Order: sequence, then structure tokens, then C-alpha cells
Amino acid sequence: MTPAARETLARMLAAARRERRQVASLPAELVPADADEAYAVQDRVAALLGWAPLGWKVAGTNPEMRRRLRMPEPILGRSFAPFLHPSPARLRHAGLLDPIVEAEILFRLGADLPPRGAPWTRAEVAGAVAAIHAGIEVAECRFPMAALPPPTAILADGSASGRYVPGPEIPPGTDLAALPVTVAVDGRVRRTGLGAEVMGDPLLSVVWLANRRNALGDGLRAGEWVSSGTCTGMLLPRPGETVTARFGEAGVVEVAFD
Repeated sequence: MTPAARETLARMLAAARRERRQVASLPAELVPADADEAYAVQDRVAALLGWAPLGWKVAGTNPEMRRRLRMPEPILGRSFAPFLHPSPARLRHAGLLDPIVEAEILFRLGADLPPRGAPWTRAEVAGAVAAIHAGIEVAECRFPMAALPPPTAILADGSASGRYVPGPEIPPGTDLAALPVTVAVDGRVRRTGLGAEVMGDPLLSVVWLANRRNALGDGLRAGEWVSSGTCTGMLLPRPGETVTARFGEAGVVEVAFD
């Protein structure tokens, strides 16, 4: 992409977020060539919006999800503070852009993980985590699901970052990989999984994120939330439904779609 094309795409995506709408089609010259170029556009979108940051999402954290996303590695996206909705949450379905529900583990950082020359280790990242919560991501994409552009354009759109619903804190010492997760719609179980669906250990999604941002010359900051990637796959909610995600004995996260 030329610098002018990158700026055009960033302004297009920033406007779509502000106006809560989708971009029906994308010219080929506005498709980022690779993930690094897409993340540069994503950073520019955040700068243009000027919204208070929430943190990050990680997706594509198992082979099946990467196959669906058509990506060779996990992907990341920025998230924004206005779209944090503590459980139980109520969202207006008509105001969402092709929403997808995913049960995820949410990490809140208590220390910075700044850019540096060496990779961050699992122990260092674990030490930077202040709290771990059960959660739901309601992903949204600024491109219509029926006419998705190439995957790098979706990365430029924050990897379809949307809304985040934190629930109860998961007790320290919990084996996150072994944590059973179920998603029910109006009381009927629709999805099941384990924390291990996320890279074998959900904390490794935060390690991957810290090192991917490090490779881009940036880091993570205290106070940011990181959404791990789905433990249970994707679910398309319908108006009038209530979705609950249960994380073992840690508790339940709830989102009602009006």
C-alpha cells in the first residue's frame, strides 16, 4: 500500500466506527499487503478516533480458528473503553454490526510490558497480570459478514474488536487450561469448551500479544485488558436472546440482546 492508501483506509475505518456502520466494499488498492501493514493502519485508526483505550483482543488462538480466519498466526486488535459493559449487560442488537459472541478469559494488567530487545517470558507476563476474569467478547466487524474482504483488511479493522463483558474474577491459582466453559442461550447449552482451547493455556495468548507488539516496537501497559481468544467457538446471537457463559465454579457472565 502507498502511504496515501494507508491513510485512506484508516480514515474509512475510523469513520465507520464513529458512525456505527459497515463498509460495503473495499478497493483492492486499500487491502494491506501483510499483517504488519494492517497493524500500522489499526494504530492509525486508534489515533484518529482518540477514544480512551481499553486494551487488546487476541483471536485465532487455535488451529481451527486460524483456518476460519485464513491466518497463519494468532491476530490482535485494539479495544476501547467506551465498549466495556460489566456483566450482566444489555445490548441493543440492532445497534451491533454482525455480532459474534465468544466466551473468553479476560486478563487485566497491573504492570507495563514495554518494548525491549528480548522476548517476554511466561513468568514475566504472569507477574504483570493483576487479575483474571470470566468474560464475553461481542465481536463486531466494520465489513459485512456476507462480503468480507481479504483477512488483512479485517486486521486493519482491529481484528473485529467490539464489546467486552467482564464477569467475576477467577480465583488466583486456578488451572486455566482445565477450566470448563459452557455457553447457553436462554438456558439451553449451545457451546462447550476448555480454557486449553486458547493456545493450550490462555495466559500464552497474553505472552504472544506482548511479544507481537514488542516486534512492532510497542508494548502493553498497566490497566489494559486483554481478551484471550475464544474457549468455545463462535455463536451468532439473535434479538431477544440472553447468552450466559459459565466458567467452571468461577461464575457466570451474561449478555442480553434487546
